Amino acid sequence: MEASLTARDRVGIQDFVLLDAYTSETAFLDNLRKRFHENLIYTYIGTLLVSLNPYKELDIYSKKQMDTYMGVNFFELPPHIYALADNVFRTMMSEFNNHFILISGESGAGKTEACKKILHFYAVSCPSTKILNNVRDRLLLSNPVLEAFGNAKTLKNDNSSRFGKYMDIQFDHQGGAVGGHILSYLLEKSRVVHQNHGERNFHIFYQLVDGGDEDLLRWLGLRRDCQHYNYLVQGDCAKVSSVNDRSDWRTVRKALSVVDFSESDVEHLFGIVASVLHLGNLKFEADTRGYAALHNSQEMHWLSKVRRETKTHSFLAGRIINTCNGVFVLQLLGIPAQVLQQGLTHRKIEAKTEEVFSPFSVDHAVYARDALAKAVYGRTFNWLVNKINESLANVDSSRKTVIGLLDIYGFEVFTVNSFEQFCINYCNEKLQQLFIQLTLKSEQAEYEMEGVEWEPVPYFNNKIICDLVEEKHRGIISLLDEECLRPGEATDFTLLEKMEEIIGGHPHFVTHKLADQKTRKSLARGDFRLLHYAGEVTYSVVGFLDKNNDLLYRNGKEVMQQSKNLIIKHCFPPSEPDQKKRPETVVTQFKSSLVGLIEILGTKEPWYVRCIKPNEAKEPGRFDDVLVRHQVKYLGLMEHLRVRRAGFAYRRKYEIFLQRYKPLCPDTWPNWKGTAAEGVQVLIKHLGYQPDEYKMGRTKIFIRHPRTLFATEDAFQVCKHKLATKIQAKYKGYRVKGDYQKQKEAATKIENCWRGLMARKEREKREWAVAIIKRFIKGFMTRNEPSGADNREYLSYVRHSYLTRLRENLPKTLLHKDLWLTPPPILKETSLFLKQLFIRHMVRKYVQGITEERKALLLLKVQTSFMFKGKKESYPLSVRTPFLDTRIGIGDMNMKALRMIKHENVKYSVPVVKYDRNGFRPRPRQLVFTRDAAYLLDEAKIKQRIRYGSLKGVSVSNLSDNFLILHVTCDDVKQKGDLVLECDFLFEALTKLSAIVDKCDFIQVVQDSVRFDIQPGREGVVDFRSGQESVVYRAKNGHLTVKSTSTKSR
Repeated sequence: MEASLTARDRVGIQDFVLLDAYTSETAFLDNLRKRFHENLIYTYIGTLLVSLNPYKELDIYSKKQMDTYMGVNFFELPPHIYALADNVFRTMMSEFNNHFILISGESGAGKTEACKKILHFYAVSCPSTKILNNVRDRLLLSNPVLEAFGNAKTLKNDNSSRFGKYMDIQFDHQGGAVGGHILSYLLEKSRVVHQNHGERNFHIFYQLVDGGDEDLLRWLGLRRDCQHYNYLVQGDCAKVSSVNDRSDWRTVRKALSVVDFSESDVEHLFGIVASVLHLGNLKFEADTRGYAALHNSQEMHWLSKVRRETKTHSFLAGRIINTCNGVFVLQLLGIPAQVLQQGLTHRKIEAKTEEVFSPFSVDHAVYARDALAKAVYGRTFNWLVNKINESLANVDSSRKTVIGLLDIYGFEVFTVNSFEQFCINYCNEKLQQLFIQLTLKSEQAEYEMEGVEWEPVPYFNNKIICDLVEEKHRGIISLLDEECLRPGEATDFTLLEKMEEIIGGHPHFVTHKLADQKTRKSLARGDFRLLHYAGEVTYSVVGFLDKNNDLLYRNGKEVMQQSKNLIIKHCFPPSEPDQKKRPETVVTQFKSSLVGLIEILGTKEPWYVRCIKPNEAKEPGRFDDVLVRHQVKYLGLMEHLRVRRAGFAYRRKYEIFLQRYKPLCPDTWPNWKGTAAEGVQVLIKHLGYQPDEYKMGRTKIFIRHPRTLFATEDAFQVCKHKLATKIQAKYKGYRVKGDYQKQKEAATKIENCWRGLMARKEREKREWAVAIIKRFIKGFMTRNEPSGADNREYLSYVRHSYLTRLRENLPKTLLHKDLWLTPPPILKETSLFLKQLFIRHMVRKYVQGITEERKALLLLKVQTSFMFKGKKESYPLSVRTPFLDTRIGIGDMNMKALRMIKHENVKYSVPVVKYDRNGFRPRPRQLVFTRDAAYLLDEAKIKQRIRYGSLKGVSVSNLSDNFLILHVTCDDVKQKGDLVLECDFLFEALTKLSAIVDKCDFIQVVQDSVRFDIQPGREGVVDFRSGQESVVYRAKNGHLTVKSTSTKSR
């Protein structure tokens, strides 16, 4: 808690005890408002918890939050209902005594939700076994059942508890919830027959009509329409947006099965709920004599229904239930129609030995009907509570500790306050009296235990108001009962006159008649006003007598005794109508139960939760100062704060105080060697506390003023940052040093382990290698022997090795096929087979990749090979040079000559060197092959045309030169002779020529020399020689000599 003081200006103070202006309501409200706007809905007054309803979902109730608050010091974390619940539980376990938590506040303040949160916390935090889980589930699911039958929508709250509830949760010595018990107080039975505008009847009626299965409603005689029932339409508010009746119906059905209600119990229970609705629809009319008569035959039919039908299944709440005897029994009241009709229209009067039935007027009949409906519902509710108690009962007789939860109505002040508000506010007066007594008692006990002088605390003692209400013979309760019991015509106004006569002089009681002129204006003639501890409340006396009597005529009880419904028979035992004594009035019963409750609470340690609603509109974030101030007043929060602050605002155990603030003193930091009390004495001396600012108890230090604590906390916050820096530096050094030492040690261990591992692996490798080498040598020595145990692995290795190397060194092309790896002896056959396969594969692959154009060129290559392979030395060098379609482009030829021969379709052209017939002078020319003839062109004209028919043959040498001689037939003297040409593309040109003329044998390969015709009758000779270099010249003998280098020498 001290840690939060640094943010006190923004979010307020977590504990009102530390509020400097603790007597100021304005300061109190300012602190509440700050915290509310920061969504901090919980604030402490010591150990009392103040809770503001946020009217929205807050993420502060998760399982993680529960774990956070489990086992933590009460003031260590921010205020929370979990902190209170955990502190109560731990105190109970450590001291082994009983406790109770009083949850109070006005309707809509969140009391029921607070009770649920505490129950849920215990369900999660307590030890868990199968049996304990069963008890836990029943405790949790008893809430939806009781809310359905005991809660209703009011003007202030859509889920208002219309009864007081006290629940005991029993724990074993290990802290497990082993049982429970519930007490209920003052159910608002009048709501069954009457609701104010904007309010509803109890939830269960709407849940049954809206959520019940069609078959169930049919058997109960109900319609799915709340407007059809008189008891459900008086408030004109059958539907509520914040309430889902169908979903709640399913929850109630599930809860009833978990809480151990049998199917028979459930059938009878819903039969009673339906019977109340049918009762409300009964209508009376005056007969000829003015007496009440019933005319609702249909409603009477359902009320008196005892219907048995043989079935294999029964339908209830949307489920099929197998019955043991095959008979479905559905009973509402199960009373004969005549008996029920007489009970509702006549009153039984006993006179000594005679019984007389006196008929009712219509008004009396309506009163009797409503009284019966209230009695039936009220007693059924009591049966329901008892049934739940049976399922929660703990059979173990060993001693148990108890935590009680008291969810009681808060102080109520409405525009019109009636009998119910009188009882509720009387209850709050008694609880406030107990609250102040227990608070003062605990404060005084703590002071005395610590040896600190107790100073009497002035406070308003509301015993004077309690006496005004409950004093024998003179109190309002006694006067009310006397007026109800006295003979004669007693009315609400005669009661008021009697109160004015007997208690008229009381300072806390005033009526219209007794008031002064100014006060009289705010009081009607039928009103009286009580000055409660929480403020003035004006009550309307109208209805007090009727609501206090709440009488059910004797013959009404006798009629109910004849019911076939088992729950009704239990609620109206046969012995009851024989009692001649008049039953206690409602207020007397309530007073007795309240006395019992006070006695129960007096034996337990108290804890308090005060619930406050911030606004009437149920809007989140809206804080109504006037409304909150009013609640703060009537909840007695200022009184409680004054009691807590009467002596010292702050108290803590020495150990806790010293542990937090010891850094502020050099002598106590970092470690104090003596006792905690001595350390605190040294610390506060160093801080400069004045003697009147504190007291030293036996185990605690008491600080009188909050400002003293605030100054200490502010100094600690400044000191904390400096200390944090030092601690961080030391801690970081310590951590780094520790990490280094750990890393060094770990590195040494890892190195040792790694070296050992590597050594073992090395030894294993060597052993393996030795074995392998041995087997390898032995296999090598026996490699030529048949495969056996000694050489099998070696031979396998040889095969694998050879195949692996072969895979990596396969010839890239067919031209490199001779580069095939030499195989070992055992794989010669295999290698030969693989080589053949590979060559076939390469050939197939090569062939598949050849195009048509490429194929034609290759065929020319084949033809060239046929003509020159083995005949001419330079042929092998030409093989790798691919043939082209032509060697001269059209753009490079004489266009005039080209136009002259274009009609003959040029097939091939190549550049050549032509040697003159006389003198053998070389001249560059173009040789063109067409379809019909060969042409020799120069740059300007056609030099010679040779028809293929006049071409006798072609001569080439067997050497590496590029000369060819075209032999032409010379028919006359004018015809030119043979052509002597040199062509760099000799093989290509001759192959093209051979293909065009379609002759292969007209090309001759000659040795030494060739004769050719210079002109008719005159010959020339070309001599072919091998030499060191290539040269062409005219020899002295007049021959053309061609020397060429030998390819072999190259």
